[in-house]
Amino acid sequence: MCYGFDGEAALRRSIMDRRRLLRGSLAALAGVGLAASGIGATAATAAPRGHDHDDHDKRKRQVPPGQISIQLWTVRDALWGAPGYDATLTHLARIGYPKVELALGYFGRTAAQLRQFLDSIGIKASSSHDGIAGDAAGLGQKIQNAVTLGQKFMVVPYLYSERADDWKRWAEQMNVEAAAAAKAGLRYGYHNHAHEFTIDLGGGKRPWDVLTAELDPKLVHLEVDIYWAVTGGINSGDGVADPEGFTLDVIRSAPQRVLQYHVKDRDKSTGDMADLGTGMIDFARIFRKHSVIEYIVENDTPDVTPQQTAEVGYRYLRNLRY
Repeated sequence: MCYGFDGEAALRRSIMDRRRLLRGSLAALAGVGLAASGIGATAATAAPRGHDHDDHDKRKRQVPPGQISIQLWTVRDALWGAPGYDATLTHLARIGYPKVELALGYFGRTAAQLRQFLDSIGIKASSSHDGIAGDAAGLGQKIQNAVTLGQKFMVVPYLYSERADDWKRWAEQMNVEAAAAAKAGLRYGYHNHAHEFTIDLGGGKRPWDVLTAELDPKLVHLEVDIYWAVTGGINSGDGVADPEGFTLDVIRSAPQRVLQYHVKDRDKSTGDMADLGTGMIDFARIFRKHSVIEYIVENDTPDVTPQQTAEVGYRYLRNLRY
């Protein structure tokens, strides 16, 4: 499972008054002098053609190198153990990753100190996975850290409930947080798993239906995890015949814009996660139909080592033509 947080705890915290949270968070932002910037950016267009000698490939698009990232949950074992945080991030920069999506905290650094380290190795933290804040002060700190790090995105990574009211409450609170984030020039998103497409909330409603109906499309975007969308389609029965088609329907039907992908493959035989290019998912088909700002490599269970998964993922996206 992608890096997340305690959804039940978040639900218990989310009963706070909406107006009080918004007033408090905006006041906190004013106190740190955060200004809006760059909210009107659009999804990037295709990259220039490569120098492939195959005329057919020349006419195809490729993922722009500057839009490739990796979710640090993928390399968590290397971060926690050997070779450690600094060596692992340096390795990612040497592979060619221009950016990362943060998770798991700052490993003993402040946001300013982490920004200094990342700048020194030539890599950016453009996005992060953060749970819903417990109060206005927590939200203000979360946003201030993201601005200090130079992020463009902050994303809620995981929520789980079998009650429709919980999903509505979370959507309301995410709208409040997204409004505060927008004041600071940040885009605020939600990241899916499979259960948003499989839980029956009653009346034919699924969590995904509630979220996409309640989240403000002017404020909240979607970070679609392709593996989990494909898996959700297969597990629900709606995408068994055409998992990629199910995923594209998810993208097309949502009022919210899909600005980020988690690019994670699926083993054809077991259904487990797999290193990019070794599984069943036709990413080219999905990318042809919808481009995004960030293509984020992820595999929660690296096939051999986290470092190898990172290298395979980067090479796959650099070589893919669609």
